Amino acid sequence: MTASVENRKLMVIINPAAGVDRPILGLLNTAMQSAGMQWDVRITHKAGDAQRVAKEAAAEGWNIIAAHGGDGTVTEVAEGLRGTESILAIFPGGTGNAMAGELGIPVDLAGAIDLVTAPSLSVKTLDMAQANDKPFLLRVGIGLEAQMTQVDQELKNRYGVLAYAFNTVNELRNLVVSHYKIRVDNQEYEAEGISCMIANSGNVSTGGLKLSKTIDVTDGLIDVVVFTNANLLSLLNITLAVLAGEDSMETGHLMHWQGKDISVEADPSQSISIDGEQIEPTTIRAKVLPQAIRVVVPKGVQ
Repeated sequence: MTASVENRKLMVIINPAAGVDRPILGLLNTAMQSAGMQWDVRITHKAGDAQRVAKEAAAEGWNIIAAHGGDGTVTEVAEGLRGTESILAIFPGGTGNAMAGELGIPVDLAGAIDLVTAPSLSVKTLDMAQANDKPFLLRVGIGLEAQMTQVDQELKNRYGVLAYAFNTVNELRNLVVSHYKIRVDNQEYEAEGISCMIANSGNVSTGGLKLSKTIDVTDGLIDVVVFTNANLLSLLNITLAVLAGEDSMETGHLMHWQGKDISVEADPSQSISIDGEQIEPTTIRAKVLPQAIRVVVPKGVQ
């Protein structure tokens, strides 16, 4: 984006129910006045509001639309901007903020806002995907990964990201192995496991820890990953590999394929989440949406 700072128009879409309460209006007011940028805010009240408001704001000529909330809010805003000329900015306000971690965007709100007011805006083009007509930026979780995200908002408010860890420990006692029928671009595979992901992004944390270096949010592909060993030791090995910066695909506990059109059927059926939103257990069919959205990122992020 070559427009000068003064010609940028920022609309911030705020989800007040996401994550923990972080003051943002004062930070915005100070930063926007200093930069001389026009800005405004909209508040969401229910699911779907962020997507609708983002699309409306783009049509009104706001050329930067920021999402302040969790990854679900970011996905909604991104879907609202898909096919428009407006650019997405991410002001992290959720518990996990995995997409911010994927892109190196500061969790600190002041740092994230500074990216929008920089003299030269740095922008990256990302893929999105759709699963059963629902858009996603991160991934579809099937089985344990979906169960891990079913965390009460009060627990997230109290413990932050640790709430997910507590929930994971509880879910490990109820592991069930399913048989997966997988189709990747007309090639069929079968596998057994405790969890499966269809991933656009491999990032698993705000700190930028990735499930694998081979999962790339800009490669025009989506990835299907199966956790094959139903025991705590293999899960710990995968976690340790990620923490050590190794490629967990090389630990022997995962199966991995890439493609543009992926379907997964689990027997017995398992819990399913799309970017953290729970849906009814069903066969999932996902397609990549290449180069779908432009996002403000720190300089040097490629």
